[in-house]
Amino acid sequence: MRHDHETLDHSAGPQDHEHHEDHEEIDRTLDAVGPRLKRLRQRRDITLTDLAKQTGISASTLSRLEAGLRRPTLEQLLPLARAHGVTLDELVDAPPTGDPRVHLRPIPCGDGTVVLPLTRRPGGIQAYKFVIPAGRDDDTPDLRTHEGFDWVYVLNGRLRLVLGEHDLLLKAGEVAEFDTRTPHWFGATSAGPVEVLSLIGRQGERAHIRAVSK
Repeated sequence: MRHDHETLDHSAGPQDHEHHEDHEEIDRTLDAVGPRLKRLRQRRDITLTDLAKQTGISASTLSRLEAGLRRPTLEQLLPLARAHGVTLDELVDAPPTGDPRVHLRPIPCGDGTVVLPLTRRPGGIQAYKFVIPAGRDDDTPDLRTHEGFDWVYVLNGRLRLVLGEHDLLLKAGEVAEFDTRTPHWFGATSAGPVEVLSLIGRQGERAHIRAVSK
């Protein structure tokens, strides 16, 4: 995520100030993730090399994330949260609450994607809602791998899912399930934004299958 350090214009309206404060809060949240990642890894007494094998993220990248030299992306935070057995809310230090209802705390990403954690308990299957802005059909997807399984349900719009050699287009109401050790990527098309429900876990019952890696 890019920083823009600007001098505030005294003529700016309330919305401009609120927008600036929102960006400052996001910056503070992401800056605090690195030290938290290091504490979690040290608490588990594992090396960067071990964590790299569990998450599919290189040891050098993990080192830079922990040192605060690199801002984490959503694709990095998800496998890290799974590896450490914490929720995404806990990883970004969302405020705790004793209320059993899940209070959605949107987590913005650098590419305009917003993710809403729908579960708070560590371990097991984690549920997230993704709101992904319209993309470019000619973009080359950056395929990633990590441990676990992913169930993706399209709530609204069209989702492009690249899974190994398969390049699929899913519409609202369709579901895909796949082993995340298979190189994969999903995002919106130029047709418009897409809303997706994602259930991510290491094991669990299989959903209706649109694509399964062999």
